[in-house]
Amino acid sequence: MRIITRSIDTDSANYFPPQFPQTLARIYRARGVTGPQELEYKLTSLEHPKQFFDIQKAASILADAIEQEQRIVIVGDFDADGATSTTLGILALTAMGAIAPQYIVPNRFEYGYGLTPEIVELVQELEADVLVTVDNGIASIDGVAAAKAAGMKVIVTDHHLPGDSLPQADAIVNPSHPLCDFPSKALAGVGVIFYVMSALRALLTERQWFEKAHIPRPNMSDYLDIVALGTVADVVPLDANNRILVQQGLARIQAGRARPGILALLEIGGRDPSRVKATDLGFVVGPRLNAAGRLDDMSIGIECLLSEQAMLARSYAEQLDQFNRERKAIESDMKQQAERSLAELDAGTDLPYGMCFYREDWHQGVIGILASRMKEKCHRPVIAFAKADDDTLKGSARSIPGVHIRDALDLLAKRYPHILTKFGGHAMAAGMSIKAQHYDEFAKAFDAIIEEWVTPEQLEATIYTDGELAAEDFSLEFAEQLRVAGPWGQAFPEPCFDGEFELLQQRIVGEKHLKLTLRDPKTGLLVDGIHFFCDLSVWPNTAQQAKLVYKLDINEFRGQRNLQLLVDHIEPIARN
Repeated sequence: MRIITRSIDTDSANYFPPQFPQTLARIYRARGVTGPQELEYKLTSLEHPKQFFDIQKAASILADAIEQEQRIVIVGDFDADGATSTTLGILALTAMGAIAPQYIVPNRFEYGYGLTPEIVELVQELEADVLVTVDNGIASIDGVAAAKAAGMKVIVTDHHLPGDSLPQADAIVNPSHPLCDFPSKALAGVGVIFYVMSALRALLTERQWFEKAHIPRPNMSDYLDIVALGTVADVVPLDANNRILVQQGLARIQAGRARPGILALLEIGGRDPSRVKATDLGFVVGPRLNAAGRLDDMSIGIECLLSEQAMLARSYAEQLDQFNRERKAIESDMKQQAERSLAELDAGTDLPYGMCFYREDWHQGVIGILASRMKEKCHRPVIAFAKADDDTLKGSARSIPGVHIRDALDLLAKRYPHILTKFGGHAMAAGMSIKAQHYDEFAKAFDAIIEEWVTPEQLEATIYTDGELAAEDFSLEFAEQLRVAGPWGQAFPEPCFDGEFELLQQRIVGEKHLKLTLRDPKTGLLVDGIHFFCDLSVWPNTAQQAKLVYKLDINEFRGQRNLQLLVDHIEPIARN
């Protein structure tokens, strides 16, 4: 395990004034922020919708549909980004006067991902005039063609990377479109539909629609709690534009003005909405919402978010919580089986550069999480497969920095056109389908491509930290500063630090968590620490000192607030 301190570009501008907390300034500069002006997350600083390719076309089609009382159907995706995108689209269209807009979310077990001709048949049953995809569609060549042949107008809103060919939709709004000038390529699907609805509102305002229809013009900031949830849950990079969306959404939740479904999911997860952080959306709300799409039907998650009544939202949230408990149990069993396979590989030959795992009885709704867990364990790109039907396997891939997993699959498809039946995704995550008979051939081809692309250093587990923490920063005041200094997330990581500590006490709590009493040898400072899900084969032990990577946290218990270290990594230090 390598522990590396994040570097700061010493040649870059530094506009932090002397009175600004210097440790915090160093943390920001290591993330590319040059001054406090970049931390003013105002809605007026958002990138403008007009920079999107085709967004005016999309707005015009939707505005015409609303004015002519046409039927609009949204086709979503079965993850948290898809659920929030669908919810936002339905709410915003309804608020703007659309007549009963409807949605369809493909069941992953029956239809798979995206707009397919089979899904178009379901949309036809709803007698749709306009079909809008959210968080999918950029790869749906056949599905869009089927919808057009059925006489529908088709708007694709997506954020995934396009392939060599684009669907022949009436409008494609996607920051990754080759002709799109929108500067933030990191938007989640929910961010894209937020911009489309913003452009629609502007066009309807220009047409004086709200006055003619005698309805109030909706405030787009009312949907930012949904945007924040989908953006964080989809683990897209928190660039400057996404940080504005997330921070504004968090402010809305903290003020108690969030959707009842979001408040209910926070409550079930034991989080106080008034103190909610981005990580709470990622680790508390997101997994419960995702669990519906993984095990059952994402419409349950969408209905939770659409609910206007707190009691109904709570009922849906309880169902989602139960799904999440079931998901955890399934995931635990699958992870143990994958780890046994990994141990057998490790005991024999060198590990493959790109790893594939598969068992016939694995749950296809959980393979994405399994791939992520195994990637963390073996520090290389991983694809986990499950059986979809008698002759098809579905795979979910997770990658490491420096290996663009969708590009790797694209290269594999070009070299071996008979193996992959479909694929799509991002740099760090992707999905695919292959014929079961080609699994062994696929695994070898994937390993060979990753071997071509990676260096030994990339396959070594690395933790990046913000270095050692000064003695004066071990304080509740600084921990609180860090808590509100975000939003932290993908590509804008929460600050963590490293250092050597004396181990005064070690004990296991909750069967698998290591509770520590620590002392800083340089200052004599005493502080508590907790390491969740520790390696029970190593801890507790007789070590008297350890190297820690940790985050500052505030432990609140019975009205008392104490500084605590959340330990991400711990290794004993042997002394002669």
